[in-house]
Amino acid sequence: MTSTIPESIRREAMSREFQVSIRIGKSGVTDTLISEIDTQLQKRSLVKIKLNRGLFERKAISELWAQLAEQTNSVLVLARGNVGVLWR
Repeated sequence: MTSTIPESIRREAMSREFQVSIRIGKSGVTDTLISEIDTQLQKRSLVKIKLNRGLFERKAISELWAQLAEQTNSVLVLARGNVGVLWR
């Protein structure tokens, strides 16, 4: 699955200039959050998401990225700590 991601997309996702556009706070993952991610993915192909620290256990974070990718019909390009990048 990861091999289908173009190298240009991977590079952009890893770029320090690529800013976080969505933050997940104490309200967690809501329908509103999912629709906002979906809207941003329609406007541009990459969305960088940051989780507030301490919201999820480390094991739950990878499950969360997979769930968000599935719900927004996108692909997880990068997951590093509390930051993830989705691509459609």
